[in-house]
Amino acid sequence: MRFVRDPDEAEEVVQDTFVRIWQKREQISINHSLKSYLFQSVRNSCLNTLKHQVVVREYESDQQMYALREDMVDSVVTDELESKIKATIGLLPPERKKIFLMSRDEGLRYAEIAEKLNISVKTVENQIGRALKFLREELADFLVVLWIIYITNTGGWG
Repeated sequence: MRFVRDPDEAEEVVQDTFVRIWQKREQISINHSLKSYLFQSVRNSCLNTLKHQVVVREYESDQQMYALREDMVDSVVTDELESKIKATIGLLPPERKKIFLMSRDEGLRYAEIAEKLNISVKTVENQIGRALKFLREELADFLVVLWIIYITNTGGWG
């Protein structure tokens, strides 16, 4: 208890020590008192347990920092992407922008947009197709750069 300060952990250490001694009983040669040998064995096991706990805490801390960093990178990438998409949508001609936003933001179907704007469904399809093509072209380089930044900051492909 003096070493690990947790009754359950102390019991676990003592039990593991006795199991280990029993498993290696054929190889163990005790040249001094059994009491001293057992005490020293338990003490060493406690120290090993404490070292292991430090390693576990450091690992958990590293994992939390990694997750936080990854979340921050994801957030920055997402914010940048949203900002760039909004700016690029703003470059669309007014009618195309209106049709595109009715489809994407309001969730209207092509027929509903056509009815509201008194235009043909084919015109709506055409305008949305042109808007998507424009967005793909305008955002292509930006997405490649964001992908490279993301991969670099997260340390790999996945």
